[in-house]
Amino acid sequence: MPQRVHPKESAPALVRPGVLRTSIKAEPLTCTIGAEVFGVNLADASRDDDLFAEFRELLLKYKVLFLRDQDITRAEHVAIASRFGPLEDHPVAGSDPDHPGLVRIHKELDSKPEHYENALHCDGTWRECPPMGAVLRCVETPEVGGDTVWVNMAEAYSRLPEHIRTQIAGLRARHSIEATFGAVMPMEQRHQLKARYPDPEHPVVRTHPETGEQILFVNAFTTHFVNFHTPDNVRFGQDHAPGANNLLNYLVSQAAVPEYQVRWRWRRNSFAIWDNRSTQHYAVQDYWPAVRKMERAGIVGDRPF
Repeated sequence: MPQRVHPKESAPALVRPGVLRTSIKAEPLTCTIGAEVFGVNLADASRDDDLFAEFRELLLKYKVLFLRDQDITRAEHVAIASRFGPLEDHPVAGSDPDHPGLVRIHKELDSKPEHYENALHCDGTWRECPPMGAVLRCVETPEVGGDTVWVNMAEAYSRLPEHIRTQIAGLRARHSIEATFGAVMPMEQRHQLKARYPDPEHPVVRTHPETGEQILFVNAFTTHFVNFHTPDNVRFGQDHAPGANNLLNYLVSQAAVPEYQVRWRWRRNSFAIWDNRSTQHYAVQDYWPAVRKMERAGIVGDRPF
C-alpha cells in the first residue's frame, strides 16, 4: 500500500532511500502520526542490529509504531526496549520484581477508577530528563474500550499562528509530579515526593535531538511559565495573571486537535512503541469496571533543549 504523505512537508526526510528492508512494511494510520508495522518480530529486532536500526528509523518518521500478535516473553519485551537505551523505574507504579524497568499497569475488577492517565500528557516531564520513549504491551483488554490516543506535538507546534510561535520562543515552564501523582497523597508523603523530584524547568518549545524538529513541550504536568513576566509580555498585572495562564491553557489545548492524533484499539499482545520527545498520549478510561492489563518499559531520555 503506498504511503500517504502529509501535504505540508514541515520535517526533514528521516528515512534514507533504500535503507528499509522490504520485509518490514509500515502502513500509516493517519496523515500526521502513527503506522502499523508488519513483517517483523520484536524478539528478532532485539537481537538483530540491522533490523533494529530499520525499526528505529521508522519510529523517528512516524513517532509511534503499532504491532499486533507479538507473543514474546517479558524478558524479550525488556530487551527490545533496552535497545533504545537504559530503562527507568517509576516512583509511584514501581517495576516488575523479575524484570527491572517493566512497569505493570494492571486495572483489576476491584480497582477504583483513576484520574491521572486520562489526560493528554508526555511521560515523565516532571523529571530533569524525561523518558526518550516507551514500549507498551497489552496483556488483557476489554472487548470494547480502553483505547489509547497519541498526538504529534511537532505538528502542533508547526501549525501554531506565527505570532504565538514568536511569543513563546524562549519561554520556559515548570512541570510537577507533586501537583499530579502527588495530589492524592497525604501532605507529608507529597512533600517527600517533591523533594525526590523537584519541579524541573523545561523549554516550552524543545528541539528533537535526532530529527531537529521543533516540538510544543507543555502538557498535563506543566504548571506555569517561569520567565513570562517581562516588559515585552506584561503591561499591567492583568497581562500576567490570567494572561500567562490563558496562554498556557491555549498551548496545552493544542494536543486535543484531532488532526494531530491517532487512536489505537488494543488486542492481547498488541504493542505500541512511541517517541516520548515528540508526542503526547491519552489512555481512554471508558471501560471500568472491566479489566485492562498493560505492561510498559520506559526508556531513559536526555535533558530537553
